[in-house]
Amino acid sequence: MPDDSPELPPCPECSEAFTYEQGTLLVCPMCGHEWSADDAAASDEAGVIKDAVGNVLADGDTVTVVKTVKVKGGGGGVIKAGTKVKGIRLISDGVGDHDIDATVPGLGRMQLKSSVVKKG
Repeated sequence: MPDDSPELPPCPECSEAFTYEQGTLLVCPMCGHEWSADDAAASDEAGVIKDAVGNVLADGDTVTVVKTVKVKGGGGGVIKAGTKVKGIRLISDGVGDHDIDATVPGLGRMQLKSSVVKKG
């Protein structure tokens, strides 16, 4: 069966991409979560910050850096892929497109891009 419909958003609960429509609802077959397509559209417009794989981030989350990042300014340095960063804070006034304020182990307080981290 060809898929002529626009791409459906991933599940907001488990982030799986296997969402399907059932009447006016979107359904995730992986976790069983159901939500309104209108709710999904509203959350995308509200300036929600998502990680590198599409998970919605929130203040206090723990994230893992998904690729090695060179740190500019200060003393320089490198944040290695796999580094866990706890207790992030989302910001809207970051430098450039940096939208996370966090304390990185071994390097201290800095701003990160949500595109280089993964929730969990």
